[in-house]
Amino acid sequence: MYKNLVIIISLPILTIGLSVGINNYLADNPDPVPQIHGMDLPAAQKMLFATADNCMNCHNNLVTPAGEDISFGIDWRASMMANSARDPYWHAAVRREVMDHPESKAAIENECSTCHMPMAHFQAKTEGRLSQVFNNLPANRATTQQNKLAIDGVSCTTCHQIKSDNFGERESFVGEFVIDTEKPMGQREIYGPYPVDQGRSKIMHSSSGFSQVQSKHLIESELCATCHTLYTNTLGPGGEVIGELPEQVPYLEWRHSSFVNDQSCQSCHMPEVKGSTPIASVWGQPRENVSKHTFRGGNFFMQRMLNRYRDDLGVEALPQEMDAAINRTIDHLQTKSAYVSVAGAEITGNELIADIDIENLAGHKLPTAYPSRRVWIRFSVTDQDDNVVFESGAVMPDGSIAGNDNDRAGSHYEHHYSEITREDQVQIYEAILVDPQDRVTTGLLTAIRYIKDNRILPKGFDKSTAGEDIAVKGSADDDADFTGGRDRVRYRVDLQNAEGPFQITAELYYQPIAYRWAQNLDSYDASETNKFVGYYNSMSEHSSVVLASAKLSVIN
Repeated sequence: MYKNLVIIISLPILTIGLSVGINNYLADNPDPVPQIHGMDLPAAQKMLFATADNCMNCHNNLVTPAGEDISFGIDWRASMMANSARDPYWHAAVRREVMDHPESKAAIENECSTCHMPMAHFQAKTEGRLSQVFNNLPANRATTQQNKLAIDGVSCTTCHQIKSDNFGERESFVGEFVIDTEKPMGQREIYGPYPVDQGRSKIMHSSSGFSQVQSKHLIESELCATCHTLYTNTLGPGGEVIGELPEQVPYLEWRHSSFVNDQSCQSCHMPEVKGSTPIASVWGQPRENVSKHTFRGGNFFMQRMLNRYRDDLGVEALPQEMDAAINRTIDHLQTKSAYVSVAGAEITGNELIADIDIENLAGHKLPTAYPSRRVWIRFSVTDQDDNVVFESGAVMPDGSIAGNDNDRAGSHYEHHYSEITREDQVQIYEAILVDPQDRVTTGLLTAIRYIKDNRILPKGFDKSTAGEDIAVKGSADDDADFTGGRDRVRYRVDLQNAEGPFQITAELYYQPIAYRWAQNLDSYDASETNKFVGYYNSMSEHSSVVLASAKLSVIN
């Protein structure tokens, strides 16, 4: 009875208090601020992106009919897309460029954040500001919304908001994708390949603030090309632009191959699920041809580094998730990249002659993209007692290649070979950069051209008609056996009176960050460079992996 009395008495008092408060607020603010999706309109109008955790609630816990977990959020957060802003090699490389060109610091950080911190970069660009890199680091101390957008890397609301307006055009490259800047949060559209009914669309909108629009442009290679076609400016002593370098152009390589009409980037790097699978854990409809969000690439070594130094780098994916991603990456490399064969071998007198064929299975050069990557042949011959008679291309514990001129001295490089007769000759498929004075360099903003590019061509690639940005450079251009999809190297081995039968072994190695590219950072005394070089040296023994191999026994 008394409790009811208290309620009856206190409700009018509460109402009077609220009325007075509202009246006072309205007196001071005659025009109430409209709300959109729980935010004041001025704040909502500035918000173009949301971090991935807003999407994970509904797009995790996804299981195929075969029982495979393809949770989009879990797969993505172990990928290099999610960890693009945490990448310690990128941190060190940006710091090196800033130290080389201090007068261009602001422009360098802005440019380098374009694709590694795309949401923060685009948000800053829309607001008329230059984006920054180091002010958003370290990842494990992100506090502001801008920091969080930066650290989220290439996130859901980056790719799924990109429009197809300039797809395939030069103006779309270097992160110049088109995203709507007019609609405020709560009215923003997000693209997906499937139709969504009104009820499910409302669930998504209430959860994320985005409304889905069906569009097939998300499965086009041109979407990937916006960031993965990258040109960098060559800077002079005073920061002036004196040239341009096609730093990484896998899309243009693909467009000049026979893959262009058969396979897209997504078909390899986001493989489709067999059978109908829901793409949402809340009222999800089974969908055909669902693309996994694993983003299979080639940087297993960086994934290993992120996992080992996860606390320093603020990695959010669980250790077992990173291990699974590393295994997927290596499996992809070893099953979808290359094929090696011994095309023929014979012994004439005291000389063994062997032809090794390398076939590129990928839809772009092998290796492709960032020029720190290299592939090489380790070729060996052993006698009847398993003694090594000849070996070219042995990998050393520090990540260097025995006999490689560039690893021995950074001012030199190993040429392309059609025939190898000595152990200090190594067939390395790589891109070598030079500055305006033709000095070998690993500085991207110092480099002006490639003096060597013999990366293995994709099938259908005609080197005689290739444009300058994807052209073969160096002696490989004159090698008749170096052509679209393949290369052949002949080895001549002096058997030195060894007794057979002889075992020929040919292995194709791949290294995402070559020894020289890592060690050249050692001379830069900064926290980012020191940290990365320390990481690299602690893991260099595991910096490469065998893509494919072949063996043949030869009897003399």
